[in-house]
Amino acid sequence: MNYFSDVISQLLWHVPVNLTMLAQHITDPDLMGQIQQSWNNFVQTGQVWALLIGLIVGYILRNLTSYG
Repeated sequence: MNYFSDVISQLLWHVPVNLTMLAQHITDPDLMGQIQQSWNNFVQTGQVWALLIGLIVGYILRNLTSYG
């Protein structure tokens, strides 16, 4: 049984990526609209401010803790 599971895992490891794309079903092809809607939600929920504050604090901490 262990031999067969090893063979199956090796076969699935080498499956081309294009084969997995065939199983997807696209319901809304408007990619730019989805990006715009996601960005608007990101800004409206205030997550953009958390990102900016985190980047600034991380930059300051990196400079304070680096040597040289």
